Amino acid sequence: MTVARWFDQRSRAERMATLAALPLLLVLIWTVVYPNVAVIAGSFGHWREFAESPSDVEALKNSIIIAVASVVASLAIGVPLAFLLTRFDFPGRTLLRAAALLPAALPPLVGVISFLFLYGDTGVITRLTQIVLGLQEVPWHLNGIGAIIFIHAYTMYVYVYLFVSAGLERYEASLDEAAVGLGASTFRRLTRVTLPLLTPAIAGSALLVFMSALGSFSAPYVFGGGIRVLSTQILNSKLNDAIGLAYVETTVLAISAVAGLMLFRWLEGKRAYVAAGKGGASRRPVHSRWARVALACAAGLIVLVLVLPHLMIVLVSFAKDGAWTTQVLPPVYTTHNYAGLFTENQLWTPIRNSIVMSVLATAANVVFCVAGAYLIVTRKFSGRRLLEVLVALPWAIPGTAVALGLLATFNKNDIAMGKILLVGTFWILPLAYFVRDIPLVSQAVEGSLRQMDPSLEPAARGLGASWWMAVRRVVLPAARPGIVAGALLACVTAVGEFVASIVLYTHGNRPISIEILAQLRSYAFGTASAYSTLLIGLVLIMALAARIAESRMQ
Repeated sequence: MTVARWFDQRSRAERMATLAALPLLLVLIWTVVYPNVAVIAGSFGHWREFAESPSDVEALKNSIIIAVASVVASLAIGVPLAFLLTRFDFPGRTLLRAAALLPAALPPLVGVISFLFLYGDTGVITRLTQIVLGLQEVPWHLNGIGAIIFIHAYTMYVYVYLFVSAGLERYEASLDEAAVGLGASTFRRLTRVTLPLLTPAIAGSALLVFMSALGSFSAPYVFGGGIRVLSTQILNSKLNDAIGLAYVETTVLAISAVAGLMLFRWLEGKRAYVAAGKGGASRRPVHSRWARVALACAAGLIVLVLVLPHLMIVLVSFAKDGAWTTQVLPPVYTTHNYAGLFTENQLWTPIRNSIVMSVLATAANVVFCVAGAYLIVTRKFSGRRLLEVLVALPWAIPGTAVALGLLATFNKNDIAMGKILLVGTFWILPLAYFVRDIPLVSQAVEGSLRQMDPSLEPAARGLGASWWMAVRRVVLPAARPGIVAGALLACVTAVGEFVASIVLYTHGNRPISIEILAQLRSYAFGTASAYSTLLIGLVLIMALAARIAESRMQ
Protein backbone atom coordinates (compact mmCIF):
# COMPACT_ATOMS: atom_id res chain seq x y z
CA MET A 1 0.00 0.00 0.00
CA THR A 2 1.44 3.36 -1.02
CA VAL A 3 1.66 6.30 1.39
CA ALA A 4 -0.69 8.33 -0.83
CA ARG A 5 -3.25 5.54 -0.84
CA TRP A 6 -2.98 5.16 2.95
CA PHE A 7 -3.60 8.88 3.45
CA ASP A 8 -6.48 8.72 0.99
CA GLN A 9 -8.12 5.86 2.90
CA ARG A 10 -7.54 7.66 6.21
CA SER A 11 -9.07 10.87 4.91
CA ARG A 12 -11.98 8.86 3.51
CA ALA A 13 -12.57 7.28 6.94
CA GLU A 14 -12.48 10.72 8.55
CA ARG A 15 -14.93 12.05 5.98
CA MET A 16 -17.30 9.14 6.62
CA ALA A 17 -17.06 9.69 10.39
CA THR A 18 -17.74 13.40 9.93
CA LEU A 19 -20.80 12.63 7.79
CA ALA A 20 -22.01 10.13 10.40
CA ALA A 21 -21.54 12.67 13.21
CA LEU A 22 -23.34 15.45 11.33
CA PRO A 23 -26.91 14.25 12.18
CA LEU A 24 -25.92 13.88 15.83
CA LEU A 25 -24.46 17.38 15.91
CA LEU A 26 -27.58 18.81 14.28
CA VAL A 27 -29.82 17.14 16.86
CA LEU A 28 -27.67 18.47 19.72
CA ILE A 29 -27.58 21.97 18.26
CA TRP A 30 -31.35 21.90 17.77
CA THR A 31 -32.32 20.48 21.18
CA VAL A 32 -29.49 21.68 23.44
CA VAL A 33 -27.73 24.72 21.99
CA TYR A 34 -30.62 26.44 20.22
CA PRO A 35 -32.96 26.41 23.29
CA ASN A 36 -30.26 27.96 25.46
CA VAL A 37 -29.46 30.57 22.85
CA ALA A 38 -33.19 31.35 22.67
CA VAL A 39 -33.29 31.81 26.45
CA ILE A 40 -30.23 34.08 26.43
CA ALA A 41 -31.68 36.11 23.57
CA GLY A 42 -35.00 36.39 25.38
CA SER A 43 -33.25 37.66 28.50
CA PHE A 44 -31.98 40.81 26.77
CA GLY A 45 -33.72 43.87 28.09
CA HIS A 46 -34.63 42.27 31.43
CA TRP A 47 -31.28 42.14 33.23
CA ARG A 48 -31.83 45.44 34.96
CA GLU A 49 -35.17 44.17 36.22
CA PHE A 50 -33.35 41.16 37.69
CA ALA A 51 -30.60 43.29 39.27
CA GLU A 52 -33.15 45.60 40.88
CA SER A 53 -35.31 42.76 42.20
CA PRO A 54 -34.50 42.00 45.87
CA SER A 55 -36.22 38.62 45.60
CA ASP A 56 -34.07 37.53 42.64
CA VAL A 57 -30.83 38.70 44.27
CA GLU A 58 -31.86 36.81 47.41
CA ALA A 59 -32.66 33.73 45.30
CA LEU A 60 -29.20 33.77 43.70
CA LYS A 61 -27.49 34.14 47.07
CA ASN A 62 -29.59 31.38 48.65
CA SER A 63 -28.99 29.01 45.73
CA ILE A 64 -25.22 29.33 46.06
CA ILE A 65 -25.30 29.06 49.87
CA ILE A 66 -27.45 25.93 49.71
CA ALA A 67 -25.28 24.33 47.03
CA VAL A 68 -22.02 24.95 48.92
CA ALA A 69 -23.49 23.89 52.27
CA SER A 70 -24.92 20.73 50.67
CA VAL A 71 -21.43 19.85 49.43
CA VAL A 72 -19.97 20.32 52.92
CA ALA A 73 -22.75 18.29 54.58
CA SER A 74 -22.54 15.47 52.02
CA LEU A 75 -18.76 15.28 52.40
CA ALA A 76 -19.11 15.24 56.19
CA ILE A 77 -21.36 12.16 55.92
CA GLY A 78 -20.07 10.38 52.83
CA VAL A 79 -16.29 10.47 53.41
CA PRO A 80 -16.29 9.03 56.97
CA LEU A 81 -18.90 6.44 55.98
CA ALA A 82 -16.79 5.36 53.00
CA PHE A 83 -13.71 5.01 55.22
CA LEU A 84 -15.67 3.09 57.84
CA LEU A 85 -17.22 0.58 55.42
CA THR A 86 -14.18 0.18 53.14
CA ARG A 87 -11.28 0.13 55.60
CA PHE A 88 -12.76 -1.69 58.62
CA ASP A 89 -14.47 -5.03 59.22
CA PHE A 90 -17.06 -5.26 62.02
CA PRO A 91 -20.47 -6.85 62.75
CA GLY A 92 -23.24 -5.30 60.68
CA ARG A 93 -20.89 -3.98 58.00
CA THR A 94 -22.56 -5.90 55.12
CA LEU A 95 -26.02 -4.71 56.10
CA LEU A 96 -24.82 -1.14 56.46
CA ARG A 97 -23.15 -1.24 53.02
CA ALA A 98 -26.48 -2.21 51.47
CA ALA A 99 -28.43 0.36 53.48
CA ALA A 100 -25.98 3.15 52.58
CA LEU A 101 -27.27 3.01 48.99
CA LEU A 102 -30.97 3.20 49.91
CA PRO A 103 -31.34 6.98 49.37
CA ALA A 104 -30.40 6.43 45.72
CA ALA A 105 -33.59 4.38 45.26
CA LEU A 106 -35.75 7.36 46.28
CA PRO A 107 -36.73 9.68 43.43
CA PRO A 108 -36.17 13.30 44.58
CA LEU A 109 -39.83 14.15 45.16
CA VAL A 110 -40.48 10.86 46.98
CA GLY A 111 -37.54 11.51 49.29
CA VAL A 112 -38.91 14.95 50.10
CA ILE A 113 -42.35 13.50 50.86
CA SER A 114 -40.88 10.88 53.18
CA PHE A 115 -39.13 13.62 55.15
CA LEU A 116 -42.41 15.51 55.33
CA PHE A 117 -44.10 12.49 56.92
CA LEU A 118 -41.18 11.86 59.29
CA TYR A 119 -39.82 15.26 60.29
CA GLY A 120 -42.48 17.78 59.24
CA ASP A 121 -44.51 19.73 61.79
CA THR A 122 -46.96 16.82 62.09
CA GLY A 123 -44.42 14.12 61.21
CA VAL A 124 -44.03 10.91 63.17
CA ILE A 125 -40.55 11.67 64.59
CA THR A 126 -41.55 15.25 65.38
CA ARG A 127 -44.70 14.24 67.24
CA LEU A 128 -42.97 11.40 69.10
CA THR A 129 -40.23 13.78 70.25
CA GLN A 130 -42.85 16.29 71.40
CA ILE A 131 -44.74 13.63 73.38
CA VAL A 132 -41.64 12.06 74.95
CA LEU A 133 -40.25 15.43 76.04
CA GLY A 134 -43.66 16.74 77.10
CA LEU A 135 -43.39 19.85 74.95
CA GLN A 136 -46.31 22.19 74.29
CA GLU A 137 -45.02 23.05 70.81
CA VAL A 138 -43.30 20.95 68.18
CA PRO A 139 -39.53 20.79 68.83
CA TRP A 140 -38.61 22.03 65.34
CA HIS A 141 -40.02 23.34 62.09
CA LEU A 142 -38.70 21.65 58.97
CA ASN A 143 -38.47 24.60 56.62
CA GLY A 144 -35.98 27.13 55.35
CA ILE A 145 -32.37 26.77 54.28
CA GLY A 146 -31.48 24.38 57.11
CA ALA A 147 -34.25 21.97 56.12
CA ILE A 148 -33.21 22.02 52.48
CA ILE A 149 -29.58 21.28 53.35
CA PHE A 150 -30.69 18.51 55.73
CA ILE A 151 -32.66 16.80 52.94
CA HIS A 152 -29.87 17.32 50.41
CA ALA A 153 -27.35 15.77 52.79
CA TYR A 154 -29.49 12.64 53.13
CA THR A 155 -30.16 12.21 49.42
CA MET A 156 -26.80 13.32 48.00
CA TYR A 157 -24.18 11.88 50.36
CA VAL A 158 -24.51 8.68 48.30
CA TYR A 159 -22.51 10.32 45.49
CA VAL A 160 -19.63 11.01 47.88
CA TYR A 161 -19.85 7.57 49.45
CA LEU A 162 -19.74 5.78 46.09
CA PHE A 163 -16.91 7.88 44.65
CA VAL A 164 -14.71 7.72 47.75
CA SER A 165 -15.39 4.01 48.30
CA ALA A 166 -14.30 3.30 44.73
CA GLY A 167 -11.16 5.38 45.32
CA LEU A 168 -10.37 3.49 48.50
CA GLU A 169 -10.84 0.13 46.78
CA ARG A 170 -8.10 1.16 44.33
CA TYR A 171 -5.94 2.63 47.09
CA GLU A 172 -2.51 1.04 47.54
CA ALA A 173 -2.31 -0.18 51.15
CA SER A 174 1.47 -0.32 51.06
CA LEU A 175 1.54 3.51 50.99
CA ASP A 176 0.14 3.61 54.51
CA GLU A 177 2.68 1.04 55.64
CA ALA A 178 5.50 3.10 54.16
CA ALA A 179 4.20 6.25 55.87
CA VAL A 180 4.03 4.43 59.20
CA GLY A 181 7.58 3.17 58.68
CA LEU A 182 8.70 6.76 58.18
CA GLY A 183 7.15 7.75 61.51
CA ALA A 184 4.06 9.57 60.21
CA SER A 185 1.18 9.95 62.68
CA THR A 186 -2.33 8.86 61.77
CA PHE A 187 -3.44 12.45 61.14
CA ARG A 188 -0.39 13.26 59.02
CA ARG A 189 -0.80 10.04 57.04
CA LEU A 190 -4.43 10.93 56.40
CA THR A 191 -3.78 14.52 55.31
CA ARG A 192 -0.53 14.00 53.38
CA VAL A 193 -1.08 10.60 51.75
CA THR A 194 -4.63 9.25 51.80
CA LEU A 195 -6.77 12.32 51.14
CA PRO A 196 -4.49 13.77 48.43
CA LEU A 197 -4.71 10.48 46.53
CA LEU A 198 -8.50 10.61 46.89
CA THR A 199 -8.66 14.17 45.54
CA PRO A 200 -10.14 13.16 42.15
CA ALA A 201 -12.87 11.07 43.80
CA ILE A 202 -13.70 13.76 46.36
CA ALA A 203 -13.68 16.56 43.78
CA GLY A 204 -15.82 14.55 41.35
CA SER A 205 -18.43 13.72 43.95
CA ALA A 206 -18.42 17.27 45.33
CA LEU A 207 -19.03 18.62 41.84
CA LEU A 208 -21.95 16.23 41.36
CA VAL A 209 -23.48 17.31 44.68
CA PHE A 210 -22.96 21.00 43.88
CA MET A 211 -24.64 20.71 40.47
CA SER A 212 -27.53 18.68 41.88
CA ALA A 213 -28.08 21.01 44.83
CA LEU A 214 -27.82 24.17 42.73
CA GLY A 215 -30.58 23.01 40.40
CA SER A 216 -32.61 21.24 43.11
CA PHE A 217 -36.31 21.97 42.94
CA SER A 218 -38.24 19.45 45.07
CA ALA A 219 -36.77 20.27 48.48
CA PRO A 220 -36.92 24.09 48.09
CA TYR A 221 -40.42 23.84 46.61
CA VAL A 222 -41.83 21.80 49.50
CA PHE A 223 -39.68 22.96 52.44
CA GLY A 224 -38.59 26.42 51.35
CA GLY A 225 -40.89 28.13 53.83
CA GLY A 226 -40.69 31.40 51.91
CA ILE A 227 -37.00 31.00 51.09
CA ARG A 228 -36.36 31.87 47.46
CA VAL A 229 -33.97 29.97 45.20
CA LEU A 230 -33.44 30.39 41.47
CA SER A 231 -35.03 27.07 40.47
CA THR A 232 -38.35 27.98 42.12
CA GLN A 233 -38.12 31.63 41.06
CA ILE A 234 -38.06 30.51 37.42
CA LEU A 235 -41.36 28.68 37.84
CA ASN A 236 -42.92 31.58 39.74
CA SER A 237 -41.91 34.03 37.01
CA LYS A 238 -43.33 31.74 34.34
CA LEU A 239 -46.63 31.36 36.23
CA ASN A 240 -46.80 35.15 36.65
CA ASP A 241 -46.25 35.54 32.88
CA ALA A 242 -42.91 37.34 33.45
CA ILE A 243 -41.19 35.23 30.78
CA GLY A 244 -38.38 37.76 30.16
CA LEU A 245 -37.44 37.72 33.83
CA ALA A 246 -37.66 33.92 33.85
CA TYR A 247 -35.17 33.86 30.96
CA VAL A 248 -32.74 36.01 32.97
CA GLU A 249 -33.12 33.76 36.03
CA THR A 250 -32.54 30.69 33.85
CA THR A 251 -29.42 32.25 32.34
CA VAL A 252 -28.07 33.20 35.76
CA LEU A 253 -28.69 29.67 37.05
CA ALA A 254 -26.94 28.11 34.05
CA ILE A 255 -23.98 30.52 34.37
CA SER A 256 -23.70 29.66 38.08
CA ALA A 257 -23.65 25.96 37.25
CA VAL A 258 -20.98 26.36 34.57
CA ALA A 259 -18.91 28.58 36.90
CA GLY A 260 -19.13 25.91 39.60
CA LEU A 261 -18.09 23.25 37.09
CA MET A 262 -15.04 25.28 36.04
CA LEU A 263 -14.11 26.03 39.67
CA PHE A 264 -14.20 22.37 40.71
CA ARG A 265 -12.21 21.35 37.63
CA TRP A 266 -9.60 23.99 38.49
CA LEU A 267 -9.38 22.85 42.10
CA GLU A 268 -9.08 19.25 41.00
CA GLY A 269 -6.26 20.15 38.62
CA LYS A 270 -4.33 22.02 41.31
CA ARG A 271 -3.28 18.76 42.94
CA ALA A 272 -2.37 15.83 40.74
CA TYR A 273 -1.35 12.64 42.49
CA VAL A 274 -0.76 9.26 40.91
CA ALA A 275 -0.13 6.06 42.83
CA ALA A 276 1.68 3.22 41.14
CA GLY A 277 0.35 -0.18 42.01
CA LYS A 278 -2.61 -2.51 41.63
CA GLY A 279 -4.54 -1.04 44.56
CA GLY A 280 -6.71 -3.07 46.88
CA ALA A 281 -6.69 -1.61 50.34
CA SER A 282 -7.22 -4.36 52.87
CA ARG A 283 -9.88 -4.07 55.55
CA ARG A 284 -8.73 -3.97 59.13
CA PRO A 285 -10.63 -6.14 61.61
CA VAL A 286 -11.75 -4.38 64.79
CA HIS A 287 -10.40 -6.49 67.67
CA SER A 288 -11.58 -4.48 70.67
CA ARG A 289 -14.79 -6.00 72.04
CA TRP A 290 -16.22 -2.65 73.10
CA ALA A 291 -15.32 -1.07 69.78
CA ARG A 292 -17.06 -3.90 67.90
CA VAL A 293 -20.18 -3.53 70.04
CA ALA A 294 -20.17 0.24 69.60
CA LEU A 295 -19.70 -0.03 65.83
CA ALA A 296 -22.44 -2.68 65.56
CA CYS A 297 -24.86 -0.48 67.53
CA ALA A 298 -23.93 2.57 65.47
CA ALA A 299 -24.41 0.54 62.27
CA GLY A 300 -27.85 -0.57 63.43
CA LEU A 301 -28.85 3.01 64.22
CA ILE A 302 -27.60 4.29 60.87
CA VAL A 303 -29.46 1.51 59.02
CA LEU A 304 -32.65 2.43 60.87
CA VAL A 305 -32.28 6.10 59.97
CA LEU A 306 -31.60 5.25 56.32
CA VAL A 307 -34.47 2.80 55.94
CA LEU A 308 -37.07 4.88 57.82
CA PRO A 309 -38.05 7.07 54.83
CA HIS A 310 -38.78 3.99 52.72
CA LEU A 311 -40.75 2.31 55.51
CA MET A 312 -42.69 5.50 56.16
CA ILE A 313 -43.75 5.82 52.54
CA VAL A 314 -44.93 2.20 52.48
CA LEU A 315 -46.82 2.59 55.78
CA VAL A 316 -48.64 5.76 54.74
CA SER A 317 -49.51 4.19 51.38
CA PHE A 318 -52.02 2.02 53.29
CA ALA A 319 -53.47 4.96 55.25
CA LYS A 320 -57.01 6.01 54.41
CA ASP A 321 -57.09 9.42 52.76
CA GLY A 322 -58.27 12.13 55.15
CA ALA A 323 -58.04 9.95 58.28
CA TRP A 324 -54.54 10.97 59.36
CA THR A 325 -54.68 14.42 60.98
CA THR A 326 -53.14 14.98 64.43
CA GLN A 327 -52.35 11.36 65.36
CA VAL A 328 -48.76 10.15 65.55
CA LEU A 329 -49.48 7.31 63.10
CA PRO A 330 -52.35 6.87 60.64
CA PRO A 331 -55.35 5.45 62.55
CA VAL A 332 -57.09 3.73 59.62
CA TYR A 333 -55.54 1.52 56.94
CA THR A 334 -56.84 0.29 53.60
CA THR A 335 -55.73 -1.28 50.31
CA HIS A 336 -58.07 0.97 48.35
CA ASN A 337 -55.22 3.36 47.55
CA TYR A 338 -53.45 0.73 45.48
CA ALA A 339 -56.64 -0.62 43.94
CA GLY A 340 -57.56 2.89 42.82
CA LEU A 341 -54.27 3.36 40.98
CA PHE A 342 -55.13 0.55 38.58
CA THR A 343 -58.93 0.79 38.40
CA GLU A 344 -59.60 4.54 38.24
CA ASN A 345 -58.66 6.02 34.88
CA GLN A 346 -57.72 9.40 36.36
CA LEU A 347 -55.21 7.73 38.69
CA TRP A 348 -53.93 5.20 36.14
CA THR A 349 -53.19 7.79 33.42
CA PRO A 350 -50.06 9.28 35.14
CA ILE A 351 -48.63 5.77 35.60
CA ARG A 352 -49.12 4.95 31.94
CA ASN A 353 -47.71 8.32 30.90
CA SER A 354 -44.57 7.97 33.01
CA ILE A 355 -43.82 4.45 31.79
CA VAL A 356 -44.43 5.25 28.12
CA MET A 357 -42.53 8.56 28.17
CA SER A 358 -39.54 7.14 30.05
CA VAL A 359 -39.30 4.13 27.71
CA LEU A 360 -39.49 6.35 24.62
CA ALA A 361 -36.88 8.76 25.96
CA THR A 362 -34.55 5.95 27.06
CA ALA A 363 -34.81 4.15 23.72
CA ALA A 364 -33.90 7.40 21.94
CA ASN A 365 -31.03 7.94 24.41
CA VAL A 366 -29.59 4.48 23.76
CA VAL A 367 -29.68 4.78 19.96
CA PHE A 368 -28.34 8.34 19.96
CA CYS A 369 -25.69 7.94 22.65
CA VAL A 370 -24.33 4.61 21.41
CA ALA A 371 -23.76 6.20 18.00
CA GLY A 372 -22.20 9.29 19.58
CA ALA A 373 -19.97 7.33 21.99
CA TYR A 374 -18.82 5.04 19.15
CA LEU A 375 -17.72 8.01 17.06
CA ILE A 376 -16.09 9.84 19.99
CA VAL A 377 -14.08 6.84 21.19
CA THR A 378 -13.18 5.00 17.99
CA ARG A 379 -12.95 7.70 15.31
CA LYS A 380 -10.95 10.86 14.63
CA PHE A 381 -12.77 13.46 12.58
CA SER A 382 -13.52 17.14 12.29
CA GLY A 383 -16.03 18.13 14.94
CA ARG A 384 -15.16 15.32 17.37
CA ARG A 385 -14.31 17.75 20.16
CA LEU A 386 -17.51 19.70 19.52
CA LEU A 387 -19.53 16.49 19.74
CA GLU A 388 -17.88 15.66 23.10
CA VAL A 389 -18.74 19.10 24.50
CA LEU A 390 -22.34 19.11 23.28
CA VAL A 391 -22.99 15.60 24.60
CA ALA A 392 -21.85 16.66 28.08
CA LEU A 393 -23.49 20.12 28.02
CA PRO A 394 -26.96 19.12 29.38
CA TRP A 395 -25.24 17.89 32.55
CA ALA A 396 -24.09 21.44 33.30
CA ILE A 397 -27.57 22.91 32.79
CA PRO A 398 -30.11 22.62 35.66
CA GLY A 399 -33.44 20.97 34.91
CA THR A 400 -35.49 24.15 35.12
CA ALA A 401 -33.13 25.82 32.63
CA VAL A 402 -33.46 22.88 30.23
CA ALA A 403 -37.26 23.02 30.53
CA LEU A 404 -37.50 26.75 29.96
CA GLY A 405 -35.17 26.50 26.97
CA LEU A 406 -37.41 23.89 25.37
CA LEU A 407 -40.41 26.05 26.22
CA ALA A 408 -38.83 28.97 24.36
CA THR A 409 -37.93 26.87 21.31
CA PHE A 410 -40.79 24.44 20.71
CA ASN A 411 -43.69 26.81 21.33
CA LYS A 412 -44.87 27.33 17.73
CA ASN A 413 -44.55 26.05 14.19
CA ASP A 414 -41.94 28.10 12.36
CA ILE A 415 -39.84 25.96 10.04
CA ALA A 416 -37.70 28.92 8.96
CA MET A 417 -36.68 29.49 12.60
CA GLY A 418 -36.25 25.78 13.28
CA LYS A 419 -39.25 25.65 15.61
CA ILE A 420 -41.93 22.98 15.96
CA LEU A 421 -44.95 23.19 18.23
CA LEU A 422 -44.45 20.61 20.96
CA VAL A 423 -45.38 22.67 24.03
CA GLY A 424 -48.82 21.55 25.17
CA THR A 425 -48.48 18.15 23.47
CA PHE A 426 -47.55 14.72 24.77
CA TRP A 427 -44.11 14.82 23.14
CA ILE A 428 -42.55 17.75 24.99
CA LEU A 429 -41.83 15.71 28.13
CA PRO A 430 -40.15 12.74 26.36
CA LEU A 431 -37.99 15.32 24.58
CA ALA A 432 -37.06 16.94 27.90
CA TYR A 433 -36.21 13.55 29.44
CA PHE A 434 -34.13 12.67 26.36
CA VAL A 435 -32.11 15.90 26.56
CA ARG A 436 -31.50 15.67 30.31
CA ASP A 437 -30.28 12.06 30.15
CA ILE A 438 -27.92 12.34 27.16
CA PRO A 439 -24.82 12.79 29.40
CA LEU A 440 -25.76 9.82 31.62
CA VAL A 441 -26.03 7.29 28.80
CA SER A 442 -23.18 8.76 26.76
CA GLN A 443 -20.69 8.70 29.65
CA ALA A 444 -21.64 5.13 30.58
CA VAL A 445 -21.21 3.84 27.01
CA GLU A 446 -17.99 5.79 26.48
CA GLY A 447 -16.57 4.26 29.67
CA SER A 448 -17.18 0.74 28.36
CA LEU A 449 -15.84 1.47 24.87
CA ARG A 450 -12.64 3.01 26.26
CA GLN A 451 -11.90 -0.33 27.93
CA MET A 452 -12.12 -2.13 24.57
CA ASP A 453 -8.88 -2.92 22.76
CA PRO A 454 -8.90 -0.42 19.85
CA SER A 455 -7.34 -3.00 17.53
CA LEU A 456 -10.30 -5.42 17.76
CA GLU A 457 -12.57 -3.71 15.26
CA PRO A 458 -9.84 -3.21 12.61
CA ALA A 459 -8.83 -6.85 13.14
CA ALA A 460 -12.40 -7.99 12.50
CA ARG A 461 -12.54 -5.88 9.33
CA GLY A 462 -9.20 -7.30 8.25
CA LEU A 463 -10.59 -10.82 8.57
CA GLY A 464 -13.35 -9.95 6.09
CA ALA A 465 -16.17 -8.85 8.38
CA SER A 466 -18.40 -6.07 7.14
CA TRP A 467 -18.58 -2.85 9.13
CA TRP A 468 -22.00 -3.79 10.53
CA MET A 469 -20.84 -7.29 11.50
CA ALA A 470 -17.79 -5.85 13.26
CA VAL A 471 -19.99 -3.42 15.17
CA ARG A 472 -22.55 -6.09 16.04
CA ARG A 473 -20.09 -8.81 17.03
CA VAL A 474 -17.25 -6.73 18.53
CA VAL A 475 -18.23 -3.16 19.42
CA LEU A 476 -21.73 -3.67 20.85
CA PRO A 477 -20.71 -6.58 23.12
CA ALA A 478 -17.86 -4.44 24.45
CA ALA A 479 -20.25 -1.54 25.04
CA ARG A 480 -22.95 -3.73 26.60
CA PRO A 481 -22.19 -2.98 30.29
CA GLY A 482 -22.28 0.75 29.61
CA ILE A 483 -25.45 0.46 27.53
CA VAL A 484 -27.25 -1.46 30.28
CA ALA A 485 -26.04 0.86 33.05
CA GLY A 486 -26.77 4.01 31.06
CA ALA A 487 -30.22 2.84 29.99
CA LEU A 488 -31.05 1.92 33.58
CA LEU A 489 -29.94 5.31 34.90
CA ALA A 490 -31.82 7.15 32.15
CA CYS A 491 -35.04 5.20 32.64
CA VAL A 492 -34.94 5.53 36.43
CA THR A 493 -34.29 9.26 36.14
CA ALA A 494 -37.04 9.77 33.59
CA VAL A 495 -39.76 7.79 35.35
CA GLY A 496 -39.45 9.90 38.51
CA GLU A 497 -38.51 13.22 36.86
CA PHE A 498 -40.12 16.25 38.48
CA VAL A 499 -38.08 19.40 37.79
CA ALA A 500 -38.64 19.69 34.04
CA SER A 501 -42.07 18.07 34.29
CA ILE A 502 -43.58 20.77 36.49
CA VAL A 503 -42.57 23.43 33.95
CA LEU A 504 -43.70 21.58 30.79
CA TYR A 505 -46.50 19.16 31.66
CA THR A 506 -50.12 19.38 30.56
CA HIS A 507 -53.08 17.60 32.11
CA GLY A 508 -53.00 14.97 29.39
CA ASN A 509 -49.33 13.97 29.78
CA ARG A 510 -48.91 14.54 33.52
CA PRO A 511 -46.44 12.00 34.98
CA ILE A 512 -46.46 10.26 38.36
CA SER A 513 -44.39 12.97 40.06
CA ILE A 514 -46.91 15.70 39.18
CA GLU A 515 -49.82 13.55 40.34
CA ILE A 516 -48.05 12.90 43.66
CA LEU A 517 -47.84 16.65 44.21
CA ALA A 518 -51.50 17.07 43.27
CA GLN A 519 -52.54 14.38 45.77
CA LEU A 520 -50.46 16.00 48.51
CA ARG A 521 -52.16 19.33 47.89
CA SER A 522 -55.52 17.55 48.26
CA TYR A 523 -54.31 15.99 51.56
CA ALA A 524 -54.69 12.54 50.00
CA PHE A 525 -51.54 11.29 51.74
CA GLY A 526 -52.39 7.61 51.23
CA THR A 527 -52.79 7.92 47.47
CA ALA A 528 -49.67 10.09 47.18
CA SER A 529 -47.68 7.48 49.12
CA ALA A 530 -49.12 4.65 47.03
CA TYR A 531 -47.84 6.45 43.93
CA SER A 532 -44.48 6.93 45.65
CA THR A 533 -44.25 3.26 46.61
CA LEU A 534 -45.12 2.31 43.06
CA LEU A 535 -42.36 4.62 41.83
CA ILE A 536 -39.83 2.98 44.15
CA GLY A 537 -41.07 -0.42 42.93
CA LEU A 538 -40.61 0.62 39.30
CA VAL A 539 -37.03 1.67 40.07
CA LEU A 540 -36.28 -1.69 41.69
CA ILE A 541 -37.96 -3.62 38.84
CA MET A 542 -35.89 -1.71 36.30
CA ALA A 543 -32.70 -2.47 38.20
CA LEU A 544 -33.60 -6.17 38.38
CA ALA A 545 -34.57 -6.28 34.71
CA ALA A 546 -31.26 -4.63 33.77
CA ARG A 547 -29.34 -7.18 35.81
CA ILE A 548 -31.24 -10.10 34.21
CA ALA A 549 -30.82 -8.67 30.71
CA GLU A 550 -27.09 -8.23 31.21
CA SER A 551 -26.62 -11.77 32.54
CA ARG A 552 -28.60 -13.26 29.62
CA MET A 553 -26.61 -11.27 27.07
CA GLN A 554 -23.40 -12.54 28.61
